[in-house]
Amino acid sequence: MLNVVAIMGRLVADPQLRQTTSGKNVASFRIACDRNGRRDANGQSNADFFDVVAWERSAEFVCRYFQKGSLIAIDGRLQSRTYQDKQGNNRNAVEIVAQNINFAAPKSQNPAASGMGAPQAMPAPAPADYARPAAQPAAPAYSAGSNDDFSLIEDEGDLPF
Repeated sequence: MLNVVAIMGRLVADPQLRQTTSGKNVASFRIACDRNGRRDANGQSNADFFDVVAWERSAEFVCRYFQKGSLIAIDGRLQSRTYQDKQGNNRNAVEIVAQNINFAAPKSQNPAASGMGAPQAMPAPAPADYARPAAQPAAPAYSAGSNDDFSLIEDEGDLPF
């Protein structure tokens, strides 16, 4: 059987990190994924919303580096489960269990990953701020060389090929 999901979207809210009774970290969050170029009558894009669950180190990673609005790429598997709500009603939940979580936007567009907190415009550094690499000698031009720099390997009969 095959159960593979790959999705990219934006976080609807900050991921929530919790611990199970056995002490395992689990993060749950929701992402919005635009439908490919489809717009409604008002010109607004349509989006689907997916619940995602991440465990252990993936849970810690997503809570540390992603926040509401971050563009995220996830691959994992689809899982359905049943549970009882607070009123005792049986409910079904379908969610993506994340196996790999990746940044889908440059670091400058992901405030949590760049350590800045909120998005801010950063001034471009002046050219003098860059360290200049030391000059390297040019590589030899092999087309100008001769063919006599190769030597023959004498076959002593013990070569494996």
